[in-house]
Amino acid sequence: MQEFFWSALHVSSWTEFTWVLVGLGGQLLFTARFLVQWIASERQQRSVIPIAFWYFSIAGGVVLLSYALWRRDPVFVLGQSMGLLIYIRNLWLIHAEGPRTAVEN
Repeated sequence: MQEFFWSALHVSSWTEFTWVLVGLGGQLLFTARFLVQWIASERQQRSVIPIAFWYFSIAGGVVLLSYALWRRDPVFVLGQSMGLLIYIRNLWLIHAEGPRTAVEN
């Protein structure tokens, strides 16, 4: 059974397998942001981006950046690094403008 999973995931050690699980976990966090945004938009019957979207973006981005660094993939590292800067900047702007009403969240 182990050989099947390792072959399917293109890994040959427990370390590689663990890192693939970390990468998949990061991707799940990143995907969760879309679910959060979708649910919030459906509830308000308009397109909204809740603050939780940005927190999930950062969490997923950090985990995926860690995975990319482990893989030593410059394309992946650059993409995740730039994304993290944008997510952090958006949260900074949101918090700098002060408290919001429930409708705006």
